[in-house]
Amino acid sequence: MPGGARAALEAVLMVIDEPATAQALAAGLNLTVDVIETLLAELQREYNGYTVNAPDVDDASLNGFSATARGFELRNIAGGWRIYSRAEFAEIVGEFVLEGQTARLTQAALETLAVIAYRQPVSRARVSAIRGVNVDSVVRTLTQRGLIEDSGTDPESGAILYRTTSYFLERMGIGSVAELPQLSPHLPGLEGIEEFYDAGRM
Repeated sequence: MPGGARAALEAVLMVIDEPATAQALAAGLNLTVDVIETLLAELQREYNGYTVNAPDVDDASLNGFSATARGFELRNIAGGWRIYSRAEFAEIVGEFVLEGQTARLTQAALETLAVIAYRQPVSRARVSAIRGVNVDSVVRTLTQRGLIEDSGTDPESGAILYRTTSYFLERMGIGSVAELPQLSPHLPGLEGIEEFYDAGRM
């Protein structure tokens, strides 16, 4: 194949619609995980134009790699690898591709998603208690969008528990929920909020 394993890997990364692990890529291309991880690192550096490792720019040029960052990048998100357009071009890409084609989440859906993200695993009744409104229809919408999923049942109440999905992590651009921003610095005077919620847990 022209370009060898490196080009084959790049071709696969260009068409996958969700992050793929190094193990999955290795199995699909019949290569070892070590080789795939090395190739992924090389592609990531090339797409970044060696902007992170400035001393390597000259070497990159000598090896035929561009020293200018591309309009896309290779990210390791939600446990896997995928090519994305750069965040700096989000507005341009949005106007060109997404205008009028994607339905935005409502404010109610965003608030419900935030509660689930920070309190997961959590039941619908618990989310309703926190938000003060019924969230059944919103939870169905978030489930249909692939942003949350069933996480088993509460051992005491038997209620279905919900958690965020890998697709949620992908859309947020983070590797795990531990990377979500901390809320406490933005909520002065609510130091005891965790104890308050836990006392009335459903």
